[in-house]
Amino acid sequence: MVINVGIFIFQVALGPLGEQFFIFKTSVVPLELTHFVERNTIQIPGTSLAYPDALVPFPLTILTAMFVHGGFMHLGGNLLYLWIFGNSVEGAMGSIRFLLFYIITGLGATLVHIISEPESPIPMIGASGAIAGVLGAYFVLYPRTYIKTFILLFIFIQIIHIPAIIILGFWFLRQFLGIGSDGVAWYAHIGGFLIGMLMVQKFLKTGKAKFINTKE
Repeated sequence: MVINVGIFIFQVALGPLGEQFFIFKTSVVPLELTHFVERNTIQIPGTSLAYPDALVPFPLTILTAMFVHGGFMHLGGNLLYLWIFGNSVEGAMGSIRFLLFYIITGLGATLVHIISEPESPIPMIGASGAIAGVLGAYFVLYPRTYIKTFILLFIFIQIIHIPAIIILGFWFLRQFLGIGSDGVAWYAHIGGFLIGMLMVQKFLKTGKAKFINTKE
């Protein structure tokens, strides 16, 4: 969370044009990786401009893009999920294993996105693929844990406790329903979630899942 916030503060401090330039230089462009071409030969959609060279060797943008966000809402939404669900998963794994798990599921989610849209010249950024992996791990480890949830009913706010299996199951379904709309990397979310589910037990301290029935 600190790394994501720190990078966001840095990019905002660059000013509007500098921030846009920074995002282009750190993002993943599927077309660049599938065709192994330099991004300065790829046109930015809707303009006559080409992408600037990557800040690092362009195969490494699959890592840099995980820590860059397109705005405060993008960052805040991702970190809210990481804060709610990441603590318990980290507790089950330990900090070092959790960090490796986070990075691996994030890279896997990015690769799923690239495979799903190999010809796309549109840059992808954000931690949501890695966080989807954390959600997948939580889904396996703590399906019966109750999550404190805010429900807005007209002008009234109700706080209720809902099992994680329902919240995360609904979240996963929403990713499928969103495919093809509003430019979100839905396949990265789906891929990250499934990778997290499949890999979680390999990263646990005990080597096997624990199912807990608590409230958070």
